[in-house]
Amino acid sequence: MQPSSTGASVATSDALAQPTLHPDSPRADGHRLPDAPLLADDRHRPGQRSFRRANLALFAAGIATFVLLYSTQGLLPVLSEDLGLTPGQASWTASAATLGLALGLLPASALSDRYGRTAVMTASTLAAAALALALPFAPDLTTLVVLRALQGAALAGLPATAMAYLAEEVHPSALASAMGLYVAGNSIGGMGGRLLSGWVAAGFGWRWGLAASAALALLAVLAFRLLIPAARHFTPAPVDARALARTVGHHLRNPLLLRLYALGLLFMAVFGAVYNTIGYRLIAAPFHLPESVAASIFVVYLVGTATSAAAGRLAGRLGRRGALYVAIGTTALGLLLSLADSLAFALLGLVLITAGFFAGHATASSAVGRTATEGRAQASALYLIAYYLGNSLGGTIGADAFHSTGWPGAATVGLAAMALAAGVTLYATRQAHAGARTGTLRAAR
Repeated sequence: MQPSSTGASVATSDALAQPTLHPDSPRADGHRLPDAPLLADDRHRPGQRSFRRANLALFAAGIATFVLLYSTQGLLPVLSEDLGLTPGQASWTASAATLGLALGLLPASALSDRYGRTAVMTASTLAAAALALALPFAPDLTTLVVLRALQGAALAGLPATAMAYLAEEVHPSALASAMGLYVAGNSIGGMGGRLLSGWVAAGFGWRWGLAASAALALLAVLAFRLLIPAARHFTPAPVDARALARTVGHHLRNPLLLRLYALGLLFMAVFGAVYNTIGYRLIAAPFHLPESVAASIFVVYLVGTATSAAAGRLAGRLGRRGALYVAIGTTALGLLLSLADSLAFALLGLVLITAGFFAGHATASSAVGRTATEGRAQASALYLIAYYLGNSLGGTIGADAFHSTGWPGAATVGLAAMALAAGVTLYATRQAHAGARTGTLRAAR
């Protein structure tokens, strides 16, 4: 990981020529040496207690963040029934949170460069949990949406900071496994937030559903705070707004990065449109599933864990654009299958949509880090901004289309997004072929 353009640096040496004592090493008299210089390679490694604590802390933080971020998505039908809302109106409780998170990512990343990773992550998760405790008492939709937007903005501190903390504090040999566990916490939190709130809401109402999510998230936040080791390799840097703006502008003028951002937005638009409306479809004709069973559909989210891992191997065989074509085709096929009035086809379609989404997201997001030669933290933040904006846009537009024309409307929104994604990928393919031909002609001369 390269240093952030806002000033944060990452220690990259594996060893010093002359070893020195770790501050936790005991002296002959049994006392510790708190002021001893740190080794450059004293970052957390497998087998160390500090490594386990860092992994578990970020795992808990990921659970807390995504339990809260998606806590209302599993209870949208209950919200509609209790408050007399259309699917589009109810979907704003989900879209507002992802929109707030998108807008908060760059400021949060800059603040973490100034005040520290653990400080920003702690403040972020505690503020979001505190807002979660207020959600069950929201008197109306407007208040609920405003609180959700504020909660999303508060949550931005974790995804904007967590991977930087791991890159700085975990030894490179263990970084992949540490990030994998953090992403697993995100997945489990995203699924758990939807399931828990949906199940509780089906039996006791949406307010209790939100209260249950808040309680789970608060426990996870407390676990994070108790477990997280203090940062030892963070160097504070002043927030340089001009440097940040230059880096962001540089990325936004990069055609390849813009295409990757567009793909992230379009894939997430499908995901938002489908998952904001699937509950409504399953409790209505012709399926008439109980609300508790419909809420359980989010177990399909686990498909994404396996698909994300497989996406890397797929890209290795077919290339990045080949993997994107497979992801687009899989998602589109799932949308088409889901149109059938058969529960088996609807569920198979949802599995394919989820698999295609995660494959596309994993392929596009990993390409961002390889494409950006500097300011990678900001390049990744811009991708996440587009990604969560896609969730907000797709979720709201898809819910409105569902309200107007039923499931075919939501599926059409998804198919339109995939058609645009195919167009972006096809354009990239043609550009690559044109560049290759130009290079061949120059070599021939």
